[in-house]
Amino acid sequence: MDKFKEKIVIISGGSRGIGRAICLAFAKEKANIVFTYNKSADEALKLAKELTGLGVEVLSLQADVRDYNQCRQVIENTLKKFNRIDILINNAGIVRDKSLMMMLQEDWKDVIETNLGGVFNMTRAAITTLLKQKNGCIINMSSVSGVAGIARQTNYSASKAGIIGFSRSLAKEVAAYNIRVNVVCPGFINTDMVNSLTDNIKKGILEAIPTKRLGEPEEVANVCLFLASEQANYITGETIKIDGGLTL
Repeated sequence: MDKFKEKIVIISGGSRGIGRAICLAFAKEKANIVFTYNKSADEALKLAKELTGLGVEVLSLQADVRDYNQCRQVIENTLKKFNRIDILINNAGIVRDKSLMMMLQEDWKDVIETNLGGVFNMTRAAITTLLKQKNGCIINMSSVSGVAGIARQTNYSASKAGIIGFSRSLAKEVAAYNIRVNVVCPGFINTDMVNSLTDNIKKGILEAIPTKRLGEPEEVANVCLFLASEQANYITGETIKIDGGLTL
């Protein structure tokens, strides 16, 4: 159907995992893709080739979302190439899981500045353009950890809960400008991050999920496709969990 033909979509942290699946999902609907990566240069190159093979225009940009000036440069490069922004998906994030007693200040600072600070930096850099356009869609990637809390993730849970609060507030602020802001909260998804866990930990996770399986990155991408589509035009400030019932 090519629902997003010629739309301009920016995805932070797009080279791997959920971000990669989101890039591919929108490209298959003929959106032009701008994605950022921090250290995964090889994966970024492979993804850019794959996206180009789908017949869309692609801009791959290295950027650390903790740095506002780098985020602003991403937006400026996007506007230089495409003249507009239709959809911004803030996906970049990291984990530094430890018990609070063992957590270093650096563990706290890195996670907060990347996950929550990155959402601020990318959105702040893009918001003037979206307001001038009087049109746009922002999707922020949170986590079930920001809804329910998970032990040994005080830094991660705080950052992801902050994203939900940020998004609700911004949704009210920009609704009059035809800009929608929503949040997606994945549970345990079949990515490198989850697959690096020990078998015992994975077994415990699966036992806790009512559907008894991990989610797939494509399933998260499908939720983003819906939220960015015209079918979701009356949805803003919402938080959608995709967790197989984990937080019921």
